[in-house]
Amino acid sequence: MPLDVRLFPCLSDNYGFLARDAATGAVATIDTPDADAILAELERSGWGRLDLILNTHWHPDHTQGNAALKAATGCEIVGPEEVRRAAPLDRVVRGGDSVMLGETALEVTDTPGHTLGHIVYRDAAGGQAFVGDTLFALGCGRLFEGTPEQMWDSLQRLAAWPDETTVWCAHEYTAANARFTLSLDDRPQMAARAAAVFAARERGQPTVPTTIGAEKAFNPFLRAADAADFAARRAAKDAFTG
Repeated sequence: MPLDVRLFPCLSDNYGFLARDAATGAVATIDTPDADAILAELERSGWGRLDLILNTHWHPDHTQGNAALKAATGCEIVGPEEVRRAAPLDRVVRGGDSVMLGETALEVTDTPGHTLGHIVYRDAAGGQAFVGDTLFALGCGRLFEGTPEQMWDSLQRLAAWPDETTVWCAHEYTAANARFTLSLDDRPQMAARAAAVFAARERGQPTVPTTIGAEKAFNPFLRAADAADFAARRAAKDAFTG
């Protein structure tokens, strides 16, 4: 049974996520951009508990609520070792590990690139993944610490997941990503995809989640031919002002 997921805006362009294991009622927050917003959403949900924080990487907009949420709920904080650079962490996990949220097993995959210790969490049985700042709708994370080759390899790990996998990205960047993608991709299908994104944002609607299949079809970074092509596209995106 797939996790129940609640998405809600945090900060200027982050998303918060609460995920609930239906069998046991166990609840996790994936990253902690804003402790107050997360507690408010927990109250609105009626789920009544917070068992885990699942950090994807150390950046403050993903970890700055750790201490306050632990103080408020007693939850366990799980994540990569690098989280300790910025926030409290109770249990270190890395690629190949599994984290249990109630009866749901979340597989951990190493995805260095945005940061060197970035990880993602996937409920393989339920077909859902929380990818932090590794993969975005029509985009990918900037390379603050890793190399293009590392990020390319990380994206290939995600692209190997089933196409129907639901992907929960941590930021609302899709409109800007679509404008860049249109500069590279003149297919009518891409124009239609971009139009749908722009319309959704004009209505104030989120463009997250996406799917692995949709990203393989349209994301310019997953459509790159190889690591060198990826690096050129990443450099072009960083310089893009359209």
